[in-house]
Amino acid sequence: MKAARFYGPGNVRIEDIPEPQSRAGQLKVKIAWNGISGSDLHAYLAKIPKYASADKEDEVTGEKAPVTLGHEFSGTVVGLGEGVDQDRWKVGQNVVIEPVISCLKNTRVFCKAGTRNLCPGANFIGIAGWGGGLAEYIAVDTRYVHILPEGVSLEVGAMIEPLAVAYYSVKRSGFKKGQNALVIGGGPIGLFILKVLRSIDPSALIIVSEPASGRRSLASKHGATLVLDPLEPGADGKPSPTTVPSAVYQATNGVGIDVAFEAAGIQAGLDAALFSLRPRGTLVNVAVWEKDPVGISMNLVTAREINIIGILGYTGIHPELIEAVASGKIKDLEELITRKIPIEDVVEKGIMALLNDKDSQVKILVHP
Repeated sequence: MKAARFYGPGNVRIEDIPEPQSRAGQLKVKIAWNGISGSDLHAYLAKIPKYASADKEDEVTGEKAPVTLGHEFSGTVVGLGEGVDQDRWKVGQNVVIEPVISCLKNTRVFCKAGTRNLCPGANFIGIAGWGGGLAEYIAVDTRYVHILPEGVSLEVGAMIEPLAVAYYSVKRSGFKKGQNALVIGGGPIGLFILKVLRSIDPSALIIVSEPASGRRSLASKHGATLVLDPLEPGADGKPSPTTVPSAVYQATNGVGIDVAFEAAGIQAGLDAALFSLRPRGTLVNVAVWEKDPVGISMNLVTAREINIIGILGYTGIHPELIEAVASGKIKDLEELITRKIPIEDVVEKGIMALLNDKDSQVKILVHP
């Protein structure tokens, strides 16, 4: 079968590899769609520890690079391994894969508690091995699979994984109806956060900061109250670091924002989020950073008693998220798909397009 194989930064190859067969406790899934993620883009540009390396076996999968890429995917069950519950799982079911994996050792407290994302060895299918969504088929343990309800398309199914990051981020933030929010970064995760926030409070003040005009337009279309360009020049003709905080304070009558989500992974965005928060506001870091930020104003954090929350993927929220999508509480996700491509084009029309054309590209789906 065809698969996009990750060898390392700047090196993704379309290759023919053996088609997997389901072992005991596994389903064989014919993959329909796989979304290219922001972390895939980071890995293509620079070495990221969680992505498979040729130098060291992954703790959980035992694999080295090359591995099959892709962790945002949906598909259809085409085979059942020995011992699979045939009352629950059937050939022909449309499914989505929850790709977070861990050691599952009872000696590790977080694995024992079921919070796989906090295991020291936590990783992802499609990043560390065990197959991936950029292939024609995958064989996967049933514990990582969720049934897609009728009415939820396979295209939307391929967006459940990044939407889960957004859903988990909002849940961890404690955002509730009557509060306001700032989203730094209008890429896929930022736009998904916007949609989750809007599903909680249709009338909340939600501000999105994003330099790409096309993504700002999408943010407006999908419910942002106010959309800001952080690179808009000030009176001196240069972008001002106070552009976003000034607009936030004007919009909140000088109070500041309740919850700020940093989904861009850049120093300027982090600073804008912090300085926009009201006293006892909450900063949620969602982004994956290629390098740690140069600094953070801890005196500001202390003076305003700011809460800082980190997000590592998600845990335990897929069933309620899928129900929210199926019920229409979170809707119009298809409108964020800006391109569909075959697997042969994954580098040039997928990865490179997202890196070089952020103005018009948001979520690109690949059909293996």
